[in-house]
Amino acid sequence: MTSASVASTHCPYCALQCAMTLTPHEAGASVAPRDFPTNRGGLCKKGWTSAELLRHPDRVTAPLRRTDAGFEEVSWDDALDDIAARLVALREERGADCIGVFGGGGLTNEKAYQLGKFARIALGTSRIDYNGRFCMSSAAAAGNRAFGIDRGLPFPVTDLDGAETILLLGSNVAATMPPLLGHLTGARAAGGLIVVDPRRSETARLLEDGGGIHVQPAPGTDLLVLLGLTHIVLAEGLADLPYLRRRTTGLEELQRSVAAWWPERVQSLTGVPAAQLRTIARRLAEHRRTFIITGRGVEQHADGTDTATAAINLALVLGLPGRPGAGYGTLTGQGNGQGGREHGQKCDQLPGYRRISDPAARKHVAAVWGVEERTLPGPGVPAMELLGMLGDEVAALLVHGSNVVVSAPDAATVTRDLARLDLLVVCDFFLSETAKLAHYVLPVTQWAEEEGTMTSLEGRVIRRRKSIDAPGETRSELWILQQLARRLRAPGSWPTDAAEVFDELARASAGGPADYSGLSHALLDSGEAAYWPYPAGTTGTARLFAESFAHPDGRARIVAVSPGAATPNPGMTLITGRLLEHYQSGAQTRRVDELVQARPRATVQLHPAAAADLGIAADDMVEISHDGGTVRVRAEITSGIRHDTVFLPFHFPGDDRANLLTRAVVDPVSAMPEFKRTPVTVARAEGDVS
Repeated sequence: MTSASVASTHCPYCALQCAMTLTPHEAGASVAPRDFPTNRGGLCKKGWTSAELLRHPDRVTAPLRRTDAGFEEVSWDDALDDIAARLVALREERGADCIGVFGGGGLTNEKAYQLGKFARIALGTSRIDYNGRFCMSSAAAAGNRAFGIDRGLPFPVTDLDGAETILLLGSNVAATMPPLLGHLTGARAAGGLIVVDPRRSETARLLEDGGGIHVQPAPGTDLLVLLGLTHIVLAEGLADLPYLRRRTTGLEELQRSVAAWWPERVQSLTGVPAAQLRTIARRLAEHRRTFIITGRGVEQHADGTDTATAAINLALVLGLPGRPGAGYGTLTGQGNGQGGREHGQKCDQLPGYRRISDPAARKHVAAVWGVEERTLPGPGVPAMELLGMLGDEVAALLVHGSNVVVSAPDAATVTRDLARLDLLVVCDFFLSETAKLAHYVLPVTQWAEEEGTMTSLEGRVIRRRKSIDAPGETRSELWILQQLARRLRAPGSWPTDAAEVFDELARASAGGPADYSGLSHALLDSGEAAYWPYPAGTTGTARLFAESFAHPDGRARIVAVSPGAATPNPGMTLITGRLLEHYQSGAQTRRVDELVQARPRATVQLHPAAAADLGIAADDMVEISHDGGTVRVRAEITSGIRHDTVFLPFHFPGDDRANLLTRAVVDPVSAMPEFKRTPVTVARAEGDVS
């Protein structure tokens, strides 16, 4: 029996979660934008073309098993029976922690919750983490230690509409989430949009008409810029001292720590003129409607947590968090990057954003799951440490919604170690680069073929609705996890109805920082704007911090930070990032003809002066190298990048992978890899004929 219906749903890509209407037809479905506070009837190229993937000929529509000749289709029973038997054998031989689970920030809340539950009580493993570790972990760590809670934007996106000044650090929203630009027009019209980026990105180019200031620091020096701005605010008497006395702790240590970062010293290390730093600091302080917003560009560093903390400290010194019409926030990247980390995919967390090491949290969640608290494993290890165990301590890996062969740093090592596993199972809807290495590929539903919920970048829980049936033998992860749990004789219940799973998630989250206990599919279907925390009996929390912060004493923690001992890179520095036309590892967008024609391949951006010094012309083949890894791509010459910086997009596979160059160096607090500061050598490829 088949079913199809017009559905009000949301885009499958970024965390802006633009609203759209899906209308089924014989070839799949068509997309139309829908008015919603975040996108106001707009979509980017990716959203407009998203439905083309629903019936794409590359879809995996039956379970696949690896053979010596490639892959063969098998029945679900054959696939699941064999997977379960091999998992049981490995667990009995080597212990539960020899099995790893790697999740994704694109999974619905229901699937993320069920995956964390499956890992801990069906497999009994602590070895679970997810690709959000590559995206939001530094911002999350900084938010937790400063505010006691981590919600990317602690206010609705529409609050940005009234801003006079917005300091945007490390985010190219014009390419990554274009509909968000509509919320920046007020600040831009007031001349107050300040963009910090080593490149003259699409977002920075919006300021060429006088709409604000483009700050172009040397890559990896954002922490110094923020320390310098904070120094000026304090030294010139621009701080909101009544706010600081009433609502924070730690000011004295901050004053001591930034004393050494006067503007001229910061200029000497970052390249940002001292006069520009003073202008920005005064602008931030003089206008009441001011926001500070960070993105991955300042967070994906070995000091990313400290850099995000420095941005929070600046916001606190200015008295922004919790003040009406002002604030601090960070832009979540993946579609459910927020919800995906709240309910159990992270190695140290249980549903509701509870710590797995907290006895009270363990007791509560174990009761909801119907198991003994003592049976729950303890904290696991973060993503890069988990990937580093493959083929040794970890013999089997289950991958859901992630393509680590392209997205993980030190990609050559990750690829090699995946091939060493006794068992690799990948749930996906395309044969991604990771899936091509799997022993089993299990076909799963796409966004338009399933019910569920997502949590957007502003902490709003929204409904994903089914419009069409999935093709062939495709199944939801909820069904797959249920079937495996039964074969593993797991305790607890394993519903496959998303509304029923959500109700259990709500109970498990009750009382936690991310409390969803007052939510249900029925309430969300009523159209109510639902921002977490949403305890039962309340109407949710659109704006955090109005009265207090989430620490026991209600005060925010100012945590003094300082730069490490690393010296500036005297050569070229590689930064990676996204293009307008592509998304994440490109497993989806590289299959859309319109997007591929617009951006068919990776190119490296070089400044004209650097290119001239190296004897490189536009469209020459260039070799970029670091620690034995080499990428060969065509050169794109642009004055919109610093002379000491090269930019490479990370969406492309094979020998074009930017992550063949990035290192498995991580932030010591968040375990975020350093994607944005890789020293490289650049040369014209020998024998290239352009």
